[in-house]
Amino acid sequence: MSGTGTGEELGAQAARARALALLRIRSRATAVALLPAAVAVVLFAAGAQGFADGGAWEAVRWAVTACAVAVLLVAAATAIAVVRAKPAVSPTVPLSEKAAPDLYRLVRDLADRLDVPAPSAIALTPDCDSWLEDRTHPAADRAAREAARRDPDGPGTGPGRRRRVQAAPVLVIGSPFLWWMRVAELRAVLAPVVAGTGPSAHPDIAAARRFVRGLDGAVADAAAPAQGPLSKVLRLPHAFIGRIARLLLRSCHSHAAEMERGVAAAASTRAQAVDYGLRIVAQEQVGLAYAGWDRLLTRVALPAWRMGRWPSRLDAGVVSALTELSRRDRLADGFTSRLGERPACDLLEEPGAADEAASLLAARLFHGGPAETGPDWSPVDWQQYPEEVVDRKWRTEAARLHRVLDDMGVPPASSAGASDVAGAAVPTLARVVEHLGSGNGSGNGDGSGNGRGEELAAGISAAVARDEAQAQAQSQGHAQGQAQGQSPQPVPGGFAGAGGSGGDVLDFWGPDPLPLFPLQPPRTGTELLADHVAAMVCCAAVDTAGAAPGLDWLDGPALLVDGARRSDLGTPVLSLVEDGDAGPLHSWLASVGVRTDKPVRLV
Repeated sequence: MSGTGTGEELGAQAARARALALLRIRSRATAVALLPAAVAVVLFAAGAQGFADGGAWEAVRWAVTACAVAVLLVAAATAIAVVRAKPAVSPTVPLSEKAAPDLYRLVRDLADRLDVPAPSAIALTPDCDSWLEDRTHPAADRAAREAARRDPDGPGTGPGRRRRVQAAPVLVIGSPFLWWMRVAELRAVLAPVVAGTGPSAHPDIAAARRFVRGLDGAVADAAAPAQGPLSKVLRLPHAFIGRIARLLLRSCHSHAAEMERGVAAAASTRAQAVDYGLRIVAQEQVGLAYAGWDRLLTRVALPAWRMGRWPSRLDAGVVSALTELSRRDRLADGFTSRLGERPACDLLEEPGAADEAASLLAARLFHGGPAETGPDWSPVDWQQYPEEVVDRKWRTEAARLHRVLDDMGVPPASSAGASDVAGAAVPTLARVVEHLGSGNGSGNGDGSGNGRGEELAAGISAAVARDEAQAQAQSQGHAQGQAQGQSPQPVPGGFAGAGGSGGDVLDFWGPDPLPLFPLQPPRTGTELLADHVAAMVCCAAVDTAGAAPGLDWLDGPALLVDGARRSDLGTPVLSLVEDGDAGPLHSWLASVGVRTDKPVRLV
């Protein structure tokens, strides 16, 4: 135990030393600002005593005084900017004690065992991580007081609790942990995080953190374009104050990093006395949860978000995804045997409402969706996903593909040879295959379809860009309508969802474009074309071969043939798109029994 205490003391001492270094930087900046004023006072005192008489000294006194006034004005403006700046606050779903009394009890018991202050509040984040977040900066305090006024039952309200809210940081917990981890595992994972409230309570460390966060917020505010009628006039002083704050922040960087390392080392050492053996096992679950969450977002949630639907049970989906992963991957075998124990989400009064709020925030962060539900942005359950997302996605992309072919003047397939009432060619798979395969269907792979594929890919890219721009404009119009007084559809269960109590939680991030954390880079024209051709093939399989849309927890939209997933469509489609070789796709279609000459149903 003495070794543990020594390690904790060393970490805490290192953190306090770096905090003092940060405070010395603040003191030096204050001294520099006061230096011209001090010199002016000395000159005036010398003149009053008769030691500095004459016209030259008079000119020097007033010059130094003017310089002192200018420096003090700049220093005051910088100080005001630092105090009033809004530091970046992690977008979270606030979790009141009324909504999770058992979770609050677990965290407080853990803090008592560690002999550290309990966190002031708990919040959820749609990510596989947990941390303490200092929200004691004055700007954050103003937001917290406003939230408390709007939500009397929220965290940090009630008699005797206001001071604790201002002193202790907020515990942010990754929402996937609550659904995948068991209660004992969650306690073991949170132990070193909660232990960090001990060093955070030290006044020097708390003051240093507020100073650094204020500088960071001032730099961010200065980088944002000025607004209002005086924006042009204030642009230059705004930028000058930002440069000063940036200079101070740069000088604080190394000290702040070392301070946080010392805090983490002290917290980790203190937490070794609590569930240390179980924590090693729980860390394996952290890595597994991260892998499942990443696959769920990129493969399952992202296609739904692009269709204007957001899965409302993402955290519950993590359990299904990781269960499927353990079935496929022998390295994960045995992890599902834990599922018989009590899950950590049982610590919440309404797990479904918390999951829905976190899912909406995930869509906002990773895709840029609206902060509230609406006619073009609605939730979808996992049971509805195959029909309302997968089938709709395929038919929407197939319809876009044929619209582009119509714009290019591509004739109908030779086997169809007909047009609809509006004059457009009948939407058949044969039309697509003949165009990209140069109409020969021989599968000789001579590359004759490359030029047509590139032209069609360019058309698809332009069409996708137009549709996304139109969807974004509709989303902005919906948001403006809500701002003008239209009632949004709230998330059930009393959760504030992505907006928090009293507004959009992303207001702290200013005008930064959404999504803040895009999941994937923009798709190339060839990738878009391959997706659209595959969607057309799937539509034809559903309409002519009895196939069905399905959901694969690790790969997203899936084509089910005779109840089994067919995952071998990608290679034949790429051969057609990139090489103009239709042979592999014809073989695949024949094995499934797809009729390429039959029209498909579009949206």
